[in-house]
Amino acid sequence: MRRQRPEFRRQVRRRFSGMFWLTLCGGLAVLMLIVLLSRESTKPRSRSVLSKSSYGHDKVIEGLNITAEMLNPDSITRQLNDQISLAKAFVVIAKESNNLQFAWELSAQIRNSQILLSNAALRRTPLTLQESETAVKDMALLLFQAQQLHYDSATMIMRLKARIQDLEEQTSSVMEKSNKYGQIAAEEVPKSLYCLGVRLTTEWFKHSELQIKSQSQSQTQIETKLKDNNLHHFCVFSDNILATSVVINSTASNSLNPAKLVFHLVTDEVNFHAMKAWFNMNSFRGVTVDVQKFEDFTWLNSSYVPVLKQLQDSDTQNYYFSGSNDGGKTPIKFRNPKYLSMLNHLRFYIPEVFPSLKKLVFLDDDVVVQKDISGLFNVDLNGNVNGAVETCTETFHRRRMWIGVCGSLGHCHLDC
Repeated sequence: MRRQRPEFRRQVRRRFSGMFWLTLCGGLAVLMLIVLLSRESTKPRSRSVLSKSSYGHDKVIEGLNITAEMLNPDSITRQLNDQISLAKAFVVIAKESNNLQFAWELSAQIRNSQILLSNAALRRTPLTLQESETAVKDMALLLFQAQQLHYDSATMIMRLKARIQDLEEQTSSVMEKSNKYGQIAAEEVPKSLYCLGVRLTTEWFKHSELQIKSQSQSQTQIETKLKDNNLHHFCVFSDNILATSVVINSTASNSLNPAKLVFHLVTDEVNFHAMKAWFNMNSFRGVTVDVQKFEDFTWLNSSYVPVLKQLQDSDTQNYYFSGSNDGGKTPIKFRNPKYLSMLNHLRFYIPEVFPSLKKLVFLDDDVVVQKDISGLFNVDLNGNVNGAVETCTETFHRRRMWIGVCGSLGHCHLDC
């Protein structure tokens, strides 16, 4: 009996030490498991935070050229966008086929790819292969699985056609807005210049020295220059003072011999005195500038110029000034009221306007000359009546589509 007691005590000690180490190992295992779970749980939280911050970021981000990334065929950004576009089409088809689980997987992967793109835009650096490799592979596997499901080909074709049609409509709408805004931006002037013509006309009649200066210049010398075929003659038909000034200034600034330049300006009666005042107040490196108004042309009447009668027609004026009834199908370029002005049609009657000149260069009022163009007067036209820069390659530039020019024999032809 005495020998059994120490053996019993030794067994109690062994059990106590074994339980202690077992409890300690179990606690460490639980702590490691908690740490691993906490790390995995923080990953989607950080992603959601980044996604929220990226979607709520309303400032203009500079540094990452998204357009260049999308145009680069080797760009990961473009690859992800292409995958997202195709996956969206498969999501719709999967929902119509009652494959909701697969549609959910595609939608989740689309969101992950979009988060990657938004994070790249947020940090202003392009995506790298390492961070996007998993997303690209996962999306590729889902797209391959979608192809293996063998959805109805007719449904797929109809969906893709509808997508293409939607994109074409969006492109057409954007192009139409761009043309309208471009037309407005090209014709509008700053508010401070709205009354420039009125102020110049007031200056012309208020300050008699401008009229005296215009009359004191040697008329015989100017008239001789206006008919001298050894000089370089240019003509501009416009009622826009600033635009005409830009044409003359750019031509004179780039000319090697501006003293040989003679500009013939033809405007209307409303802007005649303003033009006279402006070009008497400003000098353009010794360039000779003569201002006329087309109302003084005695030969310009409706019997000799049929287009003049058409421009005065009430239906024609309503077409340009009234609202359109064709649902906006007619381009804004062809409904510009400037076409009602005779200044826009005088280019077809240049021989009648300047009968004494053998060679003349016509410049529109939206031209900016960037180098010396005196060499144009040395070009051999090979017996042709005129030579022009080719701007008629597009349909909307062909004047024969909307202007009829008829000869004496009744043949209407205009290859421009």
